[in-house]
Amino acid sequence: MSSFFTEASVLIVQVVFGLYILAVLLRFLFQLVRADFYNPISQFLVALTNPLLKPLRRIIPGFFGIDLASLVLLLALQLLEVYALSWINGLTPVMLPLVLAAVVTLVRLTLNVYFYAVLLRVILSWFMPYGMRHNPAGDLLVSLTEPLMRPARRLIPAVGGLDLSPIVVLVALQLLQLALAHLLR
Repeated sequence: MSSFFTEASVLIVQVVFGLYILAVLLRFLFQLVRADFYNPISQFLVALTNPLLKPLRRIIPGFFGIDLASLVLLLALQLLEVYALSWINGLTPVMLPLVLAAVVTLVRLTLNVYFYAVLLRVILSWFMPYGMRHNPAGDLLVSLTEPLMRPARRLIPAVGGLDLSPIVVLVALQLLQLALAHLLR
């Protein structure tokens, strides 16, 4: 019976921390690519993450347009999640592996966010090829993925009106995931 409570606790911790970490990461990435701040989705992320970010911003300033407070919050939340999961599973966490696990998890999450954003942009382009910028979600997807797509478009121009650059970006993101996995072995 205790294994049920352990698994349920792990699930709850992963969901609660995972969703909030994703919100903070998306806010950081949207700030990094200078996405529309007045977009309703951006405003939702700001309202959701401001309670923890505002006090941190008073202590940790930005650096060349990079929101260091968001990065510190991301690392702190990920460390807290890994620590809580270790504690729930009855393990004694050691600080250095804990920090390494948190950083690797955040890098993987960032790669996954970009992978699924590019994939979603491709799928949405089939249904609204010229209307991506007229939809709040489409506008954010374009803003988020364009820094990756632009260099890929220069590498492989459109063939017969078909943009093959997302394939290059998706393969590159998967190669980065593989490199990260092999680096950790």
